[in-house]
Amino acid sequence: MKRSRLRFWLFLAPALISFIVVVVIPVIIGFYYSTTNWDGVNMSPTMIGLDNFIRMFTNDPDFLRAFLFTAGIAVVTVILVNAIGLALAMFVMQKFKGANLLRSVIFMPNLIGGLLLGFTWNFIFTNIFSSIGTALNLEFLNGWLSNSETGFMGMIILNVWQMSGYMMILYIAQLQNIPDSVKEAAKIDGASWFQTFRGVTLPLVMPAFSIGLFLSISSSFKMFDQNLALTKGGPYHSTEMLALNIYNSAFTSHEYGYAQAKAIVFLVLVASVGLAQLIFTKKREVEM
Repeated sequence: MKRSRLRFWLFLAPALISFIVVVVIPVIIGFYYSTTNWDGVNMSPTMIGLDNFIRMFTNDPDFLRAFLFTAGIAVVTVILVNAIGLALAMFVMQKFKGANLLRSVIFMPNLIGGLLLGFTWNFIFTNIFSSIGTALNLEFLNGWLSNSETGFMGMIILNVWQMSGYMMILYIAQLQNIPDSVKEAAKIDGASWFQTFRGVTLPLVMPAFSIGLFLSISSSFKMFDQNLALTKGGPYHSTEMLALNIYNSAFTSHEYGYAQAKAIVFLVLVASVGLAQLIFTKKREVEM
């Protein structure tokens, strides 16, 4: 028993030490700096208590706007990414020529870096959309990314296009684990396609939903490089997401203590939403 426990801790030690050094210690240090007026240069910052936290909720409209903008994008993205990912998974699992090639093509956008994606879609929205709008006299295609509404839709399109392929692979893995006998039993009982999907497929895919929702929620909240490349938060911070807002506070305004306070709130927000989602979906999982 002693040898087994020793082996367990020896194998666990590298990951545990790395987690403590990379995550736990920086969070503790970050919480300290969040209670100061540190500017990133002064090695002896002044303690100001909870003033940074009070300021962000009472006297920082840009932070509140970024919070609402990020939450809206996260909600819409999570729904669309998982719905489209599941639909694509069910489609490419059908037996037809080129299904495997189609899987690879759909998954490819997930391999492209966020900055490159942002610049690519920026070109599409600002140049190609405008050209099509001018040629076809479609006014709504002109001036994309010039306001918060089109900026919101642009971020949604980019995020869904990038993440849907990854979610598709996740759902394919779970769908392949569903026994054919279960589906055949439903057909014998006279269940329609929709009834089989609702009563058999969805409950048995719930474990993949738990993982997919968690990954899409965390990814949507933490979007930074796509936001920076696509809109840079403009115009007038109207399309600025939380990660970019924190970055600007630190590296543009040089308010590192204030930015760290925002980062602490951001960490608590993402962790709380992710944990609540996991608890909610885990209770609805069905064992096969």
